[in-house]
Amino acid sequence: MSKRQKKPEKEANHERWLVSYADFITLLFAVFVALYAMSQTDKQKMDQLVSSLRESFGYVKTGASSEKLNVVESSDLRTIPSIRMQVLTPGMRNSGKGRRPVTQASIKDFREIKATIDGNLKKYGAQNKVNVDVTKRGLVVTLKEAGFFDSGDATVKEESLQLLAMVVGSLANYSNPIRIEGNTDNVPINTGKYRSNWELSTSRATNIVHYLIEKYQFQPEKISAVGYGEFRPVVDNGSESGRTKNRRVDIVLLAKEGEGGEP
Repeated sequence: MSKRQKKPEKEANHERWLVSYADFITLLFAVFVALYAMSQTDKQKMDQLVSSLRESFGYVKTGASSEKLNVVESSDLRTIPSIRMQVLTPGMRNSGKGRRPVTQASIKDFREIKATIDGNLKKYGAQNKVNVDVTKRGLVVTLKEAGFFDSGDATVKEESLQLLAMVVGSLANYSNPIRIEGNTDNVPINTGKYRSNWELSTSRATNIVHYLIEKYQFQPEKISAVGYGEFRPVVDNGSESGRTKNRRVDIVLLAKEGEGGEP
């Protein structure tokens, strides 16, 4: 037998690397195409998003290309809703949705209100401005002159409105009549605005009444105002500390029994 002849070896293909290179170039091209596609956004939708964000942060257009921050005028500031506690509740005129059932406060309720107000006073560090007591007449919230009024003036201090709002929010859930009582010390007053302590005490009580009705829509028929001048002191007027305690406005949430004895 003849020996098999060996087949001649094929020459080495020195261009095989081109296949891998071509695959690499194809994949690289696909990557750049994908990146380019991702970088192209819907300009109209993007403009709408930018405009919405600018409006949310208070920017408004003032001209063809200029913008400015829309700042709220200080003269139009109102009490923060969370401070007002959304007090459109039974003691008020609003009869829309969200009203809770009318509740006549009992002695137990008075004690709970007192605990709530005392807790808030401690939180605000205002224990020296307001005093709360439960008596036979009902719940008596005493606004001390030093915390709410300037001497000889009946306008509530601007910085005390937040504290007054807290007190009002605590009383708003109840249908009991409210009596606002102005009191002064026995130091005579005779100014161009107030002839005597009668006028001053009455004016302070009336201003609180207007605040409850106009700012918080309490029912006018549920509220009354009275000025006692210096004739209903809680302590003797013989000392400065005593006169300080007598200068006050009492907000009285009347109990059912106390209401019957009121004029």
